Amino acid sequence: MPIQLPDNPARSDVLAARPTLWTNPHYVRNAIEDAALPVRPSDVDAAQENWRRLAPLLKTCFPELKPDSGAIRSDLVPLESIRDALGYAGAEYGTVLVKADSALPVAGSIKARGGVYEVFVFAEQLAKREGLLKEGQDIRRLAEPDAKAFFSHYTIAVGSTGNLGLSVGIAARALGFKATVHMSSDAKTWKVERLTRLGVEVVKHDADYTTAVENARVVAEGDPTIYFVDDEQSRHLFLGYSVAALELAEQLQARGIVVDADHPLFLYLPCGIGGAPGGVAYGAKNVFADNVHCFFVEPVQSPCALVHLMSDSEDLVSVYDVGLTNRTEADGMAVARMSAFVATVMRGMLAGVFTVDDASLFRWLRDAHESQNLRLEPSAAAGFAGPGFIASHPLGKAFRDRWNIADRLERATHVVWTTGGSFVPEDQFQAFLNMANEIG
Repeated sequence: MPIQLPDNPARSDVLAARPTLWTNPHYVRNAIEDAALPVRPSDVDAAQENWRRLAPLLKTCFPELKPDSGAIRSDLVPLESIRDALGYAGAEYGTVLVKADSALPVAGSIKARGGVYEVFVFAEQLAKREGLLKEGQDIRRLAEPDAKAFFSHYTIAVGSTGNLGLSVGIAARALGFKATVHMSSDAKTWKVERLTRLGVEVVKHDADYTTAVENARVVAEGDPTIYFVDDEQSRHLFLGYSVAALELAEQLQARGIVVDADHPLFLYLPCGIGGAPGGVAYGAKNVFADNVHCFFVEPVQSPCALVHLMSDSEDLVSVYDVGLTNRTEADGMAVARMSAFVATVMRGMLAGVFTVDDASLFRWLRDAHESQNLRLEPSAAAGFAGPGFIASHPLGKAFRDRWNIADRLERATHVVWTTGGSFVPEDQFQAFLNMANEIG
């Protein structure tokens, strides 16, 4: 049944599918200290320790990782010549950086931080439970042939529009698991083909992402040999992503970039169902407290986080409920209804959401490639709108005034999180560039 969004300066733009900025009226200081939240800062520390413990196994399974670390990390890249193309050359835009998860090893997207983490944590837990891995034994035991033979009796399942499926499928097959990815109608053919080549079973649904996830969950519930990676509810996914904020803090410090009350940090995080951006935002609040302001970014026809959080409804609100189509070329963001788990955590912690149109995504993809040789898919370019909304949009000005940072923009740091693209085949990437050129 259609719902009526409450009165808000962004409402008319949202309903008309025009790019806009919504700032969260429930955004408060010290939100991470809310004892009612379903996660704790100590959970981020535990996830970081899990990553460290798993590193030798990751090195064994994925030779492309740096041999000295076994960590899945991305570079923090200064925005240079592309600043002019984006209109961000002025001093009021401060420092603009790209967190290039678009080039993450193993899976080529931010989903490597969540999908690989959850699969490997599950494998360790299963092996310990069944006596395959003894306490204190070398974690690399799980990559031995008999361990892979053991894992082959189990299936890892997930619902995905593409990148999470790639991440989970790659991780599962590396350890010998069977893998099944339930994909929505928005999934790109090249992602389906890549999974199939890995030996992953792909089940395509003539429906949207939410339906694909629901079908995957139902199948898994009826079979004890299936482990379901639940993008809507998974704490493991969320916490796997959260550790990225600790990585970002190290990289900012290495560059001599200060984050404090006089030097605010803005993060721009592309959002589908919300697990990846929610996890990163939670981790960032854990590290930087009230000195970081996290914004999700969504397509104008698929702003599931925006419409739900704006609605103030206890029940999840979908984009269909407000008359939007959920149609976008940004396949990873073609999600009609956000995660209830993420919505709960982000209610007082998220600064806001801005929306972008598909034409802009293609132009930014082209500009990023031509100016800085960044290889992105359309959804990964979404965050480039962020600095402009904060520095130039009337609602961005109101946000700066509310948080007493209007006179600190020149000292601010903006981080655009580019979430995927390096695995895009050359012919598909050229098609993106051709689309951008047709748009103009």
